[in-house]
Amino acid sequence: MVAMTELLAGKVGFIAGVRDRHSTGWGIARALGAAGARLAVSYRQPRWERHVRSLAETLPNALVVRMDATQEDEVERAFATIDREYGGLDFIVHSIAGAPYAALHGRFVDTTRADWHATMETNAYSLLTMARAAEPLFRRRGGGSVVAISYYGSEKAVLGYKVMGVAKAALESIVRALAAELGERNVRVNAISAGAMRTLSARGIPGFTQLYRTVPKKTPLRRNIATRDVGDTAAYLVSDLARDVTGEVIHVDAGYHAITS
Repeated sequence: MVAMTELLAGKVGFIAGVRDRHSTGWGIARALGAAGARLAVSYRQPRWERHVRSLAETLPNALVVRMDATQEDEVERAFATIDREYGGLDFIVHSIAGAPYAALHGRFVDTTRADWHATMETNAYSLLTMARAAEPLFRRRGGGSVVAISYYGSEKAVLGYKVMGVAKAALESIVRALAAELGERNVRVNAISAGAMRTLSARGIPGFTQLYRTVPKKTPLRRNIATRDVGDTAAYLVSDLARDVTGEVIHVDAGYHAITS
């Protein structure tokens, strides 16, 4: 049996979307680092750099890069830096989300074309951009794994989530399409549908605080989840234990998706 500290020994990965110690991306980075992976992490906004670098210092030999995943030149530059440093990749994690303020605080039917495109670029198309950039780096390692972070709002209309739910539905469709296309190159693509967590991004969703408080009353396991729970599932998905798992959306939500609200 493989010890958790050895599960990802020898593997190299990139986690896009670390913001602060409460972010999903950081919860994943901690879990994958603890499992033995060598990591690169990215941040989007310059004001986040100091915090992300401070966090990365707690990981062994981590590389920190700036990358706005909606800008193809920044994606290409980030992956080129990682390639020079690591000589390939075994996995990438897409932990990127966001929408313009008006798109979340107005009516969904009033979503503007500009806000629609911005939300789709950030949440969905960026996965395609990252997978394309990662493909040659995966090839050097004989294959790879892609994990994207989604949410139940892709399946049901969650009040307050609005255009984000539509974007996450697109993200999950992209996961399946990529899994079908890249499988012949030994690249697996999966998503984790994470439950409500106390992240800075989640707190920007109208009604989130009330939702978070009521979740433990509704889930079969009677509890909320934490970012580390998502990280542990990501560790499984990028490891050899999941070598035959692709095209999946795995729920890590204490069972919330399995019951009627």
